[in-house]
Parts: sequence; C-alpha cells; structure tokens
Amino acid sequence: MYHYKPPKELRALFIVHYAPLLLIILIGPLTAYYGVWALPIPLLVSVILGIIVFLLGAFVYFKWEIFWHKTYKGQLVTGGIFQYIRHPHYTSVLIVGFGLALFFYSLFALAIAIIAIPIMIWSIIDEEKVLTRQYGESYIEYMKKVPWRMIPKIF
Repeated sequence: MYHYKPPKELRALFIVHYAPLLLIILIGPLTAYYGVWALPIPLLVSVILGIIVFLLGAFVYFKWEIFWHKTYKGQLVTGGIFQYIRHPHYTSVLIVGFGLALFFYSLFALAIAIIAIPIMIWSIIDEEKVLTRQYGESYIEYMKKVPWRMIPKIF
C-alpha cells in the first residue's frame, strides 16, 4: 500500500490551511457560550443551517478522502471527485468551517471562515506549482480539462 507523504514545501501549507478551522473550533463555542459576537439571524436557523452546511462539507471531505486513499499510488489522480474540481480537500475544509461558524452562532467564527478563503486560494496556488513540477504536462492538461479549483462554474 502506498502512503502519501506531502512534499516538504507543502507541509507548512497544510498547517496554514488548517489553522482557521482550528480557530473556529476553539473560539466558536466560546463566543456562543458567552453570547458575544452572535450572528444577526435567529439562533435556531443558524444552528440548523450550520448542521446542514457542516454535513455537506463532511460529505465532500469523505468523498475525497475515501477516493484518494483507494486510488492514489503516486500518480496524478483525475477521476472521481477530481473530474469536477481539482482541490476537493480545500473545498471541504472551507465548507466545514462555514458550517461550524453557523452552528456555533458566531460572527467571529464566520469572520475567520471568510478570512480562510484567501488562505486556501494561496495554498492552492502554491500546491499547483508543486504539482506542475511533479507531473509536468499531464497536470497542465488536467488543469485545462478541469478548470475549476474548488467550486464548479465559480472558481
């Protein structure tokens, strides 16, 4: 079985793109508990919406995770969810972050989720440089075939 180990130049990016999610998990419940920075929508609506968005993010994450571990053996993976978007992992982390922010009813956590968007874009751009060096023309062709990095028809 092949075990993926991210290249050294990407390891720092993994830490950076998980940092906002960790902040949301740590700070979100505190703001809800103390009643500060509450979202300007009804609590029940926020919690229900948060659960739905979180579950969507978890679905995308597990769809990526299961497919990745079954398929990846060192080659460029272009099937499964990768035929629609090039970076489903980043997409799932963002969706989970927004879902948790809504669930925690926290404006502060929502701000962190929004700030995470450019962090993810930066991570994706850096990762694509590494993937282009690693897979060369194959990755360039894949980028042409699948132009969407995170959200089909949007980005």
